[in-house]
Amino acid sequence: MSVIYLLLTISILVAILFFIAFIYSVKTGQFDDSYTPSVRMLFDDELVKDKKEKSTKD
Repeated sequence: MSVIYLLLTISILVAILFFIAFIYSVKTGQFDDSYTPSVRMLFDDELVKDKKEKSTKD
């Protein structure tokens, strides 16, 4: 039975460590999107066309 307590404790510690690593990576910008802004300029014409169509419908 003591093995279960030991494994449970170790698994909780590992989960906490992964959670701390995740929070740290989010705060340091690891998941910032650097690809979309470079591709967004390719779709500007479609957005302008949609805005013109909406303004003519009003």
